[in-house]
Amino acid sequence: MRRCVAAVLALCGLAVPAALEAQRPGGAATPSAREAAPIDLTGYWVSYVTENWRYRMVTPPKGEYRRIPVTPAAVPIINAWDPAADQRAGDQCKSYGAGNIMNVPGRLHITWQDADTLRIDTDAGGQTRLFRFSARTAPPGAPTWQGVSTAGWERATGPDGGGSLRVATSNLRAGYLRKNGIPYSERATMSEHFDLAPLPDGGLLLLITTAIEDPVYLRAPYVVSPHFKKEPDGSKWDPTPCSSTW
Repeated sequence: MRRCVAAVLALCGLAVPAALEAQRPGGAATPSAREAAPIDLTGYWVSYVTENWRYRMVTPPKGEYRRIPVTPAAVPIINAWDPAADQRAGDQCKSYGAGNIMNVPGRLHITWQDADTLRIDTDAGGQTRLFRFSARTAPPGAPTWQGVSTAGWERATGPDGGGSLRVATSNLRAGYLRKNGIPYSERATMSEHFDLAPLPDGGLLLLITTAIEDPVYLRAPYVVSPHFKKEPDGSKWDPTPCSSTW
């Protein structure tokens, strides 16, 4: 029966998250994503800026798009960037969408919203990302800053166990890849991998590898890898609203 179900899902083009594939011994119910997690991503994390410092810690100059493979269609938009106009239009969150939010310096608070939905809140811009491990729970609707994200676990094959989280995001509202107006369109899609790595001092790093594809404004995937360091508690959590000028 399980083979038949898998064949039907494959024919329908549906992705089955890794967390939902395994059955418990004895025919018991499938474990939830939270129960099946090979790593624990929950807690408070702070940006650990190890790359692109000049583009993340300060607002880059207008027209600066080095290291991003933009198409010719993106250049006029980049050169016309006007943060005051974004503010007036209520678009001050354009650089806080899923395409850039993990690069915005700040803190993350990762929790389980429910047994099959991982939640990431950001203090920068007050954004919330929901990673759903069942595609059936993803709501349809208009594009949003954080889009719709479907997640699944990838288990390590080595003797030490562990694994990583993979996330695919679409249905994005058009936003900025950097604070200075480098655009991505509503046709953009993202793939992310979340991994943990120990630090020599006993601390823990969250490593996020992100590839953004956009047939409108990118001629190749744009890949970034922001890092976060685990904090002991939420005493430094400091939510701030979106700002078009920082």
